[in-house]
Amino acid sequence: MTDARPGFRFFAHALDRAAIEAAYARWAPVYDLIFSNLLGPGRIAVAAIASRADGRILDVGVGTGLELPMFRKSARVVAVDLSEPMLKRAAGRVARQGLAQVAGLARMDASRLAFPDSSFACVVAPYLLTVAPSPEDTLDEFARVVRPGGEIVLVNHVSSPDGPFFALESFIGERVASLLGWRVQFPWSIIGDWIDSRPDMRLIDRRVLPPLGLFTLTRVERLATSGDGAHPPTLGDRMPLERV
Repeated sequence: MTDARPGFRFFAHALDRAAIEAAYARWAPVYDLIFSNLLGPGRIAVAAIASRADGRILDVGVGTGLELPMFRKSARVVAVDLSEPMLKRAAGRVARQGLAQVAGLARMDASRLAFPDSSFACVVAPYLLTVAPSPEDTLDEFARVVRPGGEIVLVNHVSSPDGPFFALESFIGERVASLLGWRVQFPWSIIGDWIDSRPDMRLIDRRVLPPLGLFTLTRVERLATSGDGAHPPTLGDRMPLERV
């Protein structure tokens, strides 16, 4: 059966778990050196927003843990990533800096989170959706584990037909996605259509971030529905935690 959602068709066969794991094993030793400054504004923004949450925070795609020191000291952050080499570096950062706000690190697939429903006050995913094989399935998981009244906070590159890099993105397209470990092109419709398809979700903020407006911050609230709390959360066949 084929998923008819526009975003899924756009990304069909573009990335898979094996390609992502291989790519980030290559990136892990040099990731901080190359990306800490470029992606810093987005991480600062995400941590500042999430630190206001009244409850546990889930950081999905934590990588080497660059944003972990940015969460307030009294926060309770659970951080997950698919890449074991990246997570080992995050664990080293937590130990070296004594990051008491980090309640745990685990290896996990973002589209199969091993947490009960409504477990977190806030879910953050900086620079994650362009990596996900199916962004919609990943967003569905975020919606499942965030509690009613909670937020999903995203930062990622969003392609714009009027942007200065669109022609280059179009040329590169999916040709190097597997090598890089992320997609060069990512239209806003992937996120926007998902929000529109979910009556329990509401867009509360969307704004571009430096440098050069390359990245977009998106905040989505999970609304309370009549069914919330009607049945206990279950894990079903969710991927089990792999502790790091």
